[in-house]
Amino acid sequence: MSDAAQSTAAEVRAAAEAVKAALDHHLAAVERRAGEDDPVVFEAFNRLAAAAEVYDELLYDAYDEVTPFEIPGAEDGLPPYTGPDEPHALSVLIRRDYTVAEPHRLLAQAQRVADLDADVDDGEAPAGESVGHSTHAALGVLFGEFEPDEIATRHKEFGLEEGDSTLWVTAADEPAEPGEWLEAPFEQADPQQIVCRFDVSSVFDEDPDDADEPERGGVRRSGGAFATPGSRSGAPAAGSFDDEALEPLDVDR
Repeated sequence: MSDAAQSTAAEVRAAAEAVKAALDHHLAAVERRAGEDDPVVFEAFNRLAAAAEVYDELLYDAYDEVTPFEIPGAEDGLPPYTGPDEPHALSVLIRRDYTVAEPHRLLAQAQRVADLDADVDDGEAPAGESVGHSTHAALGVLFGEFEPDEIATRHKEFGLEEGDSTLWVTAADEPAEPGEWLEAPFEQADPQQIVCRFDVSSVFDEDPDDADEPERGGVRRSGGAFATPGSRSGAPAAGSFDDEALEPLDVDR
């Protein structure tokens, strides 16, 4: 074996020892963790990932072998943080996707709100129709009556099925002026000022049999991102909708 090959073998051995040390460091940090978002654990995780990536690359170069480790690539992480160390303002950007899985339920719930709340405007529906016959108007009524977080919690009541969602928290030195970003509310999000990001998506579900256990996914700087697998059910057949099965709504808010 040549000196060059010996040198490569020594580098692989040193990288393996670095992985072992990083494993010990990560386990010790986990055992002493102070809360769910302990920065020491986060740092140990990054150190272990970096050591495993170096070992994986050297092992392949020297022996044409690979490891079973899945190393997150740069495209999976956030860019370096350049925001203020002590932010005086923050923005929370949220996107939640839904599909209308049960149109009859959506229409019925919106009509109930309109019937029980005299302040609800039924004028968004086409002429001669009520909110109980127009999906466009029903969505306007429900999202106008209930807070987005309440709809997210009770989406099945409203005939909606959850899709992907993401939440970004960005930092700033000073708050925005009133009305400054209303025309384009999401265009000023700077990835380098994201303090933390939380993603939920079925794309993180690797094994359908593990549906009872949330899977870690997405990216984070601090905090975490979790994918929560949900059941997928289609809309009922025409004529099978039971209005009596609807959960009662509380419109006295």
